[in-house]
Amino acid sequence: MNFTNKKIYYGDYDAIKGGNGAPLTKVPSTPTASEGSAREWPLWEIFIRSKQGLDHKHVGSLHAADAAMAVENARDVYTRRQEGVSIWVVESKHIHASNPDEAEAFYEPANDKVYRHPTFYDLPDELTHM
Repeated sequence: MNFTNKKIYYGDYDAIKGGNGAPLTKVPSTPTASEGSAREWPLWEIFIRSKQGLDHKHVGSLHAADAAMAVENARDVYTRRQEGVSIWVVESKHIHASNPDEAEAFYEPANDKVYRHPTFYDLPDELTHM
């Protein structure tokens, strides 16, 4: 008797016949090096809102086939003690951020937007008191 072990990924098989232990209708093949990148699941960023908080906080990342699977896996991985009330998942490719190396120039206010406190000389002539 010859047994072979094959790794089965979520979504790789069509169905199990009748649920009675019959063989799979489609046996997945092991991906080759060239196929490996095409079969990788996208990376998802996970944000959770705690019971005491009003904002979602980034707690980590995980790989999942789709958004529904990412939410379920995030629930299992990041909310083991039922501390979360809401989970957001965002595919990493959809997140855009500023460059930390350019933070000084990015957050530096423009010279023409410097706040100047008004003095009483700037008040209209009709205004005699405040």
